[in-house]
Amino acid sequence: MTTPRERLEAVGNQIPPLIALTVLWMLLWGKFSWLNLLVGLGVGIVVTVAFYLVPVQQSGRVHPLHAVLFFVRLIVDIVRASIDVSWLAVKPRLVTSNAILEIRLRTRSDLILTWTGVATSIVPGSIVVDIDRESSILYLHVLNMNSAGEIERFRRRVLDTERRIVRGFGSREDVERMRGVRPENRRSERRRRAEGTTGKGQS
Repeated sequence: MTTPRERLEAVGNQIPPLIALTVLWMLLWGKFSWLNLLVGLGVGIVVTVAFYLVPVQQSGRVHPLHAVLFFVRLIVDIVRASIDVSWLAVKPRLVTSNAILEIRLRTRSDLILTWTGVATSIVPGSIVVDIDRESSILYLHVLNMNSAGEIERFRRRVLDTERRIVRGFGSREDVERMRGVRPENRRSERRRRAEGTTGKGQS
């Protein structure tokens, strides 16, 4: 039997997905209105209550400056990509070469994986078509990829988006992994230092 505290924590864990679903609904409609907000909130409640959602471990960490930088850069990317896609739509003699790209993220957090997928999909010109959750791989359909250099630049943009999300909202383990230092390596190093200090003290 669950305690009142456990029930309160369970409700609290549903609030971030509810807010994210509401924001995603608003972004999909492309404009703010009280009706869209209420409908998005209703859809979010139905999804979080009626459907099973895999528990996502929250990082419990928000860096205000990096969070603001992430959202500002996201808006800039949306505006820039909107202009590029609009030009493709009216460009005479358009010849495009679209691609399905496999992009392996550097973190193993479900939260960061979800945020990166959403942030990439709402930028015009690309959309997530599949996710390998076990390996943290995004599969994206991308417009107008005509060379290996363009593919590599897009891959770097996705990884830069992941990096900004981690710096703004990721856990300390996520930040360390982005720096190329795995948490288990840090623990091993601390253990070796502790054993070395103990050995000196005993000698």
